[in-house]
Amino acid sequence: MIFSLFKRKKKQTKKYGPKLRVDIHSHLIPGIDDGSQSMEESLTLLKGLEDLGYEKVITTPHIMSDTYRNNAENIGAGLKALRKTAKENGIGLQIEAAAEYYLDDAFYDELAKTHILSVSNQYILFESSYMSRPIQMEEMIFAIGEAGYKPMLAHPERYRYIKDPQKEYARLKELGVFFQVNLNSFGGHYGKGAKRLAHFLNEAGMIDFLGSDTHHNRQVEMLSDVFCLDVYHDVFKRNMIKNDMLL
Repeated sequence: MIFSLFKRKKKQTKKYGPKLRVDIHSHLIPGIDDGSQSMEESLTLLKGLEDLGYEKVITTPHIMSDTYRNNAENIGAGLKALRKTAKENGIGLQIEAAAEYYLDDAFYDELAKTHILSVSNQYILFESSYMSRPIQMEEMIFAIGEAGYKPMLAHPERYRYIKDPQKEYARLKELGVFFQVNLNSFGGHYGKGAKRLAHFLNEAGMIDFLGSDTHHNRQVEMLSDVFCLDVYHDVFKRNMIKNDMLL
């Protein structure tokens, strides 16, 4: 019997963690913010997310008074067109829309509007400057609750003004804030600081939601690797991830 001198290499297969069925943070409506810039690009992103196992996306265009002056009307029109084109191209994802509100001087005006773009009629997804904490941040969070919604902070790991994570994150939790961490932070996409804080939030059991924060195709491609990381498996052991409750 003749034996080969070379051992046949075993095919390496990725070991994926628990599948997420719902994504709650993305920028997929074309041409209205810094996300997708064309319907063709949006279709590519949607197909990529569907291939990763997502069944529903809640896309969240920016609302920023000095940069992206979006509102319920133009976001609604963009959503309608996106749904129609996705269906025509065989994409079966459920597509909904909310918004990612920026804590600026116009935020109180946004909360006073009749049509508030909330996530599943429950959560207001909000963000702030990466460099400086808004002076009235706690008052704005309180106002979200007064309006009948739950505050959800987008990518808390990315704010560079967080200097004492234990103290500052704990204070936000005391105020009733839900945390949505970007999945690609665990893969280092946003830098070492964001990765370090994402790990901190995981180990502290403070993560409530995970988001793709998809703007372009590279971020979708990276998710495939993140889903194989040990830390991604660990997130579901240490935290009560609520994404799929929104299906």
